[in-house]
Amino acid sequence: MMTPNNGNKRRALVVEDEPMISRVCERVLIIEGFEVDCASDGLTAKEIIKSSTYELCLSDIRTPGMNGIEFYEYLEREHPELIDRTIFTTGDLLSPAIKDFLGMENITFIPKPFTPYDLKKKVREVIERQACLQSDI
Repeated sequence: MMTPNNGNKRRALVVEDEPMISRVCERVLIIEGFEVDCASDGLTAKEIIKSSTYELCLSDIRTPGMNGIEFYEYLEREHPELIDRTIFTTGDLLSPAIKDFLGMENITFIPKPFTPYDLKKKVREVIERQACLQSDI
């Protein structure tokens, strides 16, 4: 059973074009103590990210308009602080381009289908890794 994180509210951005998956991700992140914004594609996410600061980003790789790989390239240029705090999701592990992308050193991903527990675990890993990096500074 997932228990809420009662710490300070953090912000998360979910980039997912499948409404059911987006809602599941949103619910898990809310339980984990995040305020959540959702975008159905990378282009919308680009607009949203201009006006808010996010501690976490969860992005599907296969979204219309601007896919997750293009969104990653945008983050790399415009919001490099989010790169290590972004979790990518995909059900397509056979595409050579996606396999190459997921093989990059700083990419965190969770394969679809995933359970709420799987997502919670991955989110906590990313947050704990960031906390360790912050304490090293």
